[in-house]
Order: sequence, then C-alpha cells, then structure tokens
Amino acid sequence: MEKYELVSDYRHNEKLKASFNDLAIQTFGLDFRDWYNKGYWNDQYIPYSFVQDEKVIANASINKMSVRINGERLNGIQIGTVMTAEQYRHQGLAKQLMQHILKEYESACDFIYLFANDTVLDFYPKFGFTRVHESEFSLDLTKNPIQPKKGAKVRQLTIEQDLALLENYAKNRHINSSILAVEHNESLLMFYFTLVFQHTIYYLEDVAAIVLMEEEEGVLHIFDIISLQAINIEAVLTSIIKDTTKKVVFYFTPDFTIAGMTATITPNDDDALFILTKKPLLQGHFMFPLTSHC
Repeated sequence: MEKYELVSDYRHNEKLKASFNDLAIQTFGLDFRDWYNKGYWNDQYIPYSFVQDEKVIANASINKMSVRINGERLNGIQIGTVMTAEQYRHQGLAKQLMQHILKEYESACDFIYLFANDTVLDFYPKFGFTRVHESEFSLDLTKNPIQPKKGAKVRQLTIEQDLALLENYAKNRHINSSILAVEHNESLLMFYFTLVFQHTIYYLEDVAAIVLMEEEEGVLHIFDIISLQAINIEAVLTSIIKDTTKKVVFYFTPDFTIAGMTATITPNDDDALFILTKKPLLQGHFMFPLTSHC
C-alpha cells in the first residue's frame, strides 16, 4: 500500500485547511470556511489527516470536550469528521487514523466517544467502542396543554446582525443540566450558529435566552436553549409554543420535570452513539446535546 504523510493540527496552514474543507464539502456537504474564517477553530479541535501532494485525502478529527455527568466534570475526546476521498477508499486509511488517535488519547482522557451513521455501525466496535442508545425527551401537549403567552417578545437572530450577542452567549452560557451537559463549548456552538441552524435562531427577550428551534407539522423541535443564567423552562415554553403545537421534542438532556414529559430510549442509526470507556458512565435516560456533536 502506498505511504501517505500523516499531518495534524494544521489550522494555521491555509493550504491544508482549504483542502480539508474541500473534502468536507465533497463528503458531508459542509463548508467550514465561514466558521474558521471568523476564528472559531480553536485548539480543542484537532484534525488528523493523511496528505498526498499537499491535499488532504483522509481525515479523522478529535474535539477535546469538558463533559459534566451527574455533576462530575470529565475529560472526553469526541471523534468526528471521519472522511476519505472516494478514490482513496478501501485502503484502510480510516482504520489507521483511528488507531493513531486511540493510541494518542486513550490513556489521556476519561472516555472517547463519537456519533456514526448507518454505513459504519459495524466499523467502530472493532476498536472497542460500545454502542449506547440515547433517549428522546418529549412533551405531549395534547394531554398536558400549555397556554401560549400573548405578546411574547421573540426575535429571530441572524449572524450578520447579531454576531456579538451569539458570541457572548456561546462563550458564557450557563450549564442548564446537571445530568449531562458540555461546558466550554464555544467553538462548536458557533459552528452550529454559523453553519447548521443559522435560520432557526431565536432570542426570547422576556427570559433572556437563545433558542434553536423549528416547528414542523405541530411538532416543536428544540435543538438547544442557551442562556447566561438558570432558566425557567415554563417561561421559555409559553413564549415559543403556538396554538398549533401538539408536541415538543428536546435534543438534549433536560434537567427539569414538566407534566406530560416522557423519556423513551430511541435507537438512531443516523446518529448512533459509540463510547469507549473503562467504566460505565451513563445510565438511565440521557441525550448528548445535539449542539455538542462534532
């Protein structure tokens, strides 16, 4: 097999960074330029890439994560952006990158984890990862109605006009869940603000919170709630639900109870969680915050 150069941590190398971005566009349809040109690529996110002729041909990145589980702060390594250019597949490059990352970090953190799609569900157990099913937290408003607040001040935010506000909330967010939360996560939050949820960001003036949300066919999807202080969830919900809202789904682990809320273990082959750890970490119902996925 042909030998390729293994290069890492090249966020200041414009040529390799551009090549990395080209491969991400080809693989995931994601253009990272707006994110890193604004300076959000920090030293927590480290790509490990095979390079040929100054072009990134395969990659697996790590993100250093500070994770709180039941109040305890743990150092996690999340693996993401695993991709190989089409003409270089089936050469074992992803396997070599995984082996390199595990050798470098396995003894330097409390656990390693990643999210995988249905094409690679059999790949990660080969490295000792165990699949763990997360739960869906939802609220049935047909059985436990919540009255929408009349005149609630909800404003849609944009990157162009509200960047300073978004950066402030990303940098100084309050940890709202003692069960499972990610802290010091400004870089990834800005990734989701700028690339993923740029059209679904709302500011609730009455409760001073940013909510990433979208309602489809009576289901309100709340992807994240970002605040600078502890929130009153009922005040948040009354500000954003409509008369048409029948169900609310939360994409994180709520640290609150509301009448009618349920948690159901929900296998998800499109975003399957795999964990490598020496001791059990998570029990019962939980969900890693969607906005902490890398």
